[in-house]
Amino acid sequence: MTMLGVKTLVIILFLQAMFVSMVTEAASANKVKRVKPPKPVKPVQEILTCKSRKSRCFMKRIKCPVECPKVKPKNPKDKACFLDCYSPKCEAVCKSRKPNCNGPGAACYDPRFIGGDGIVFYFHGKSNEHFSLISDTDLQINARFIGLRPEGRTRDYTWIQALGLKFGHHNFTLEATRTQKWDDDVDHLKLSYDGKELFIPEGHSSEWNSPEGDVQVERTATSNSVTVTIPDHAEISVNVIPVSEEDSKIHNYQIPTNDSFAHLEVQFRFFGLSSKVEGILGRTYRPDFENPAKQGVAMPVVGGDDKYKTSSLLAADCALCVFSPNEIKDEHGSTVMDFGMLDCTGGGNGITCKK
Repeated sequence: MTMLGVKTLVIILFLQAMFVSMVTEAASANKVKRVKPPKPVKPVQEILTCKSRKSRCFMKRIKCPVECPKVKPKNPKDKACFLDCYSPKCEAVCKSRKPNCNGPGAACYDPRFIGGDGIVFYFHGKSNEHFSLISDTDLQINARFIGLRPEGRTRDYTWIQALGLKFGHHNFTLEATRTQKWDDDVDHLKLSYDGKELFIPEGHSSEWNSPEGDVQVERTATSNSVTVTIPDHAEISVNVIPVSEEDSKIHNYQIPTNDSFAHLEVQFRFFGLSSKVEGILGRTYRPDFENPAKQGVAMPVVGGDDKYKTSSLLAADCALCVFSPNEIKDEHGSTVMDFGMLDCTGGGNGITCKK
């Protein structure tokens, strides 16, 4: 091979090496680097403690579930962590912060109740009158009914418009204000404590506490939804809603154009009711109560308006009322009911509840 041929071969090999190197560098530059995804941040689970000496869970430290790590989630649609201090399990669970009309202790619609025994029943009452829902020695809860009676009907269509609570020597009222046209962005709640109207800023998680700490009110939405807590007595979830045009057509309510019939959806949780508790709803928490509601019918109606009618929203003068704040509760005659965490499914008269 001549000298010229050798030089040419060397140049060709050099150029080939350079080409391979350039291709390799280009491929390396275009190669997608795999980046490990960041590890998910585990939410901080709040620790809850029952401070009531009446609770079997007294002073136990219980962690919230991962699915609902916060008692007061930032998003009002998220479920919150709830510790039922009177549950035999002593465990925190996830629950909606708004009333569940298909759960125990519910009072919704025209009004349809679900008792502490898990049985569904209707109580019609009368428009613009007051009835006792709960009457125990240390707790009285009344409801004001609003309604109307279209021509040809023998009874009123009714809804719960207001609640009046008496506990100890204090009282608290909560009512849906009347409005001609419903607007979800306008607050339709009116609250008072010992006769003085309360003003709680609109906004999720805004709250108010009484000076003595015997009642707390917290907004569970920007407007029209609150939870009222009376320690050792009750927790009450409330929504204000109108009677919709659709419901009016379905049930032939004949709602007038100048009133949306704003009313309350309510769900109660009670702590330590006595075995002698009375009231339209209260009696269903008694261990010896036999519910007269006929099962399997479309609207199982339970009477008692003559027994539970009161003279006003804050009166405890019904025929069977037992509220007596000066009376010392007999702890031996008291029964802590465990109905608060019943699992209820279904709808209408098809609801079934089980522990």
